[in-house]
Amino acid sequence: MKARMRKSLAGLGLTLIAGYVGAALPEPITRDANDWKVQGQGEMRWFGLKLYEANLWSRGVVAAVDARLVFDRSFALELRYARNISAQALVQASMEEIQRLGKVDEQRLARWKIELEKVFPNVQKNDVIVGVHLPARGADFYHQGKLTGRIEDAELARAFFSIWLDERTSEPALRTRLLGAS
Repeated sequence: MKARMRKSLAGLGLTLIAGYVGAALPEPITRDANDWKVQGQGEMRWFGLKLYEANLWSRGVVAAVDARLVFDRSFALELRYARNISAQALVQASMEEIQRLGKVDEQRLARWKIELEKVFPNVQKNDVIVGVHLPARGADFYHQGKLTGRIEDAELARAFFSIWLDERTSEPALRTRLLGAS
């Protein structure tokens, strides 16, 4: 009886996880679900208000101490939002962080802003955006599992994901958790 109950509970757990993955993650990840693993997870808070939960998915876990290795392979950053946020606010916050992290000229920043405006939708509470890093190519962005756009600029993709993964991130505790070091 106990064995049957454990199997039932395990089956229910797998069903719930599969349902969550199917609803939250884009087809490239769900199609090859056995290859993708959660590297780390955490949440972003601003003045105590929860903004989103984050998961860093990778194909095989990367050494947590060296985020540079992450950029050599495909990975996905999943953000599940805890509140409504406009696309304009998402783009503005991203651009401010990109600018803070690196020396980027104004022309490039203007081009990058236009690219991000093409891929970011308004989000509602519990919406999920996933950015899939494509090494040396760029990134694909998904909202609720559907492709919203592709950035074919490897430098912009790296600058964008550096918001979370660079050693100089404004949220080092979240970075540590995403890289699986905590």
